[in-house]
Amino acid sequence: MSKAFASQADLADKKITFQQLSPHCWAYTAEGDPNSGVIIGEKFIMVSDCTATPAMARDLIARIREVSDKPIKYVLLTHYHAVRVLGASAYFAEGASEIIASQGTYELIVERGKEDMQSEMERFPRLFRNAESVPGLTWPTLVIAGGDPMRGEAPGKLVVDLGGVKVQIWSPGPGHTRGDTIAWVEEEKVLFSGDLVEFEAGVYTGDAQLEEWPATLQALRALGAEAIVPGRGEAMRGAADVNRALDYTQLWVETLYRCGKEAAAANMDLKAAMAHTRKSMDPIFGQVFIYEHCLPFDVSRAFDEARGIKNPRIWTAERDQDMWTALQA
Repeated sequence: MSKAFASQADLADKKITFQQLSPHCWAYTAEGDPNSGVIIGEKFIMVSDCTATPAMARDLIARIREVSDKPIKYVLLTHYHAVRVLGASAYFAEGASEIIASQGTYELIVERGKEDMQSEMERFPRLFRNAESVPGLTWPTLVIAGGDPMRGEAPGKLVVDLGGVKVQIWSPGPGHTRGDTIAWVEEEKVLFSGDLVEFEAGVYTGDAQLEEWPATLQALRALGAEAIVPGRGEAMRGAADVNRALDYTQLWVETLYRCGKEAAAANMDLKAAMAHTRKSMDPIFGQVFIYEHCLPFDVSRAFDEARGIKNPRIWTAERDQDMWTALQA
């Protein structure tokens, strides 16, 4: 294991793909970097996840403008993580008037948004090259009430009509965070999952609800999607490949959490828990994009949840370093 976060040494630019999946739906992907989705209607455009900085968002906007001149009215935050949301301000000049998030995501921004922004900026120097362009935290203007099954709440749902295409937005259950939100274009069977689903890339679980995540994946599977824009990794087309992405994510989550429970039961410390987890995870996932970025944070969270810490501890820049020191000891 290196003596610095793997993400701090990840400075090479990634190959970006902007791909049409259906008559109205597009995927913006980049070799394990955070993905974005685009839904282009006859009147308006919606962007699902808006990149880490306004400077980065402008690349996505330029690609959208190659295929449509409609205003980008809506921006969806699938969850609160800085690499997903801090580029939002770039869309205001393109007509954005609504930034949509779940109640759970709004509460997480209040609870830990500032700390998460500082932590992620230090972890990902390449993604935050233009950090000076970020005006501050991104706050939703339209909050979807309810939807937190951990509090016994029925999911709230919002339907947005972009003109010729309707987008259903709701929280299917906890997983990557407790506020995860999806966009579903039912008529075209396209799912924008955020980080609830990944494919051939690291699955970051540092703020996850690991016990509940598999049930949430089953709820997504029941939609019968025929295309998916995952949070990381390539967009998938065809029901079989959509299920491959769901299976991949489920295997990661279940393997990780099983190892965390085994480490907790054996009263291991964090470093021993990491070594124990690697025995199961490395042979399956060790070759995928950002595996080493994610694993220390994932093991920390799995070990915590297995020991009864249900609400994930807040990651700060200081906690990042404390965790890394413990693993290097």
